[in-house]
Amino acid sequence: MKNLLVSLDRLADFDEIIDVRTPLEFADDHIPGAINAPVLSNEERVLVGTMYKQVSPFEASRVGAALVARNIAQHLDTTFAGRPRNWRPLIYCWRGGTRSGSVTTVFSMIGWQARQLEGGYKTYRRATLDTLDHLPTTFRYIALTGPTGSGKTRLLHALREAGAQTLDLEQLAAHRGSLLGALPGEPQPSQKWFDTLLVGALRSFDPARPVFVEAESRRIGAISLPLALVESFHRGACVEVEASREDRATFLLHDYAHLFQRPESFKEQLSRLIGLHSRERVSGWHALIDAGREAELARELIDLHYDPAYARSSRQNFSELSRATHMLFRPNGADVVEQARALLARLDSARSAERPPVSPPITPA
Repeated sequence: MKNLLVSLDRLADFDEIIDVRTPLEFADDHIPGAINAPVLSNEERVLVGTMYKQVSPFEASRVGAALVARNIAQHLDTTFAGRPRNWRPLIYCWRGGTRSGSVTTVFSMIGWQARQLEGGYKTYRRATLDTLDHLPTTFRYIALTGPTGSGKTRLLHALREAGAQTLDLEQLAAHRGSLLGALPGEPQPSQKWFDTLLVGALRSFDPARPVFVEAESRRIGAISLPLALVESFHRGACVEVEASREDRATFLLHDYAHLFQRPESFKEQLSRLIGLHSRERVSGWHALIDAGREAELARELIDLHYDPAYARSSRQNFSELSRATHMLFRPNGADVVEQARALLARLDSARSAERPPVSPPITPA
């Protein structure tokens, strides 16, 4: 079987990558582009594992082998029925063991050029973590700082539309980053899948060009950002995004529309702020929700919660904030892309001014 093992750096050599782990394992994380063809279902894997501990390893292996054989046969009749003779699949399981080994052996006996990923998913996961230790440090970041409601995310999207490189961490994490940042009907990815998505995003960037990123702390909802990434953009250049109080309130009303549609859930989320704010203040916010005074609540959250929190965190986290480029942004305007282009022009001009002039070559007399 050793001659059928290949290393992780040979992924591109294969026509298809087959993940034979359970659907739950696959959903938690997988090699990008892989398809799931489980040789044990979620329930079957639990059954075999329980037998291994409570009955005997032999009985678990016997039952497991029968289940794996039946499932491989089913995949051959369905998922892989149309694959050509010269098909080259790469197969992996959790650690490059029995599950992927069984499929690789059967596929090779059929005549396909099947290979097994050495070390399995564990090797891939280890490589992902190693990549996140160093790849984020190879880019020059420009962090969009500014208080909640100033439209940093909208500006980030506009910058992307204007042709800039942008890293949208909140999109990858499926969360807006604040206490009220959960997206309706959209669960966050697992930490492992987020890491995979992040590596894919980083690998798409050109290191010669800056990467714009929204100012974030170490966590976005339940997701933790890699320390190397956080430290890199925390010490990078900043654009401080400013907007009028009324523009910010209007923006928050639009952003929080789904929360006002579920007032009891909204009040429950605000109750988590007790400790940072008095019970009386939070109760007052509950009363504003009950009374439908949405604009007043938005303004109070800006003045009493978001702005003080931003003042504390920004000073601690962003070392270049005192030298930030300031941008007065109109987040509710129809011209956000034009505003983004104007910002890019300002930044390019400022960077050009910082470069020392190039002396003309001296021509010998």
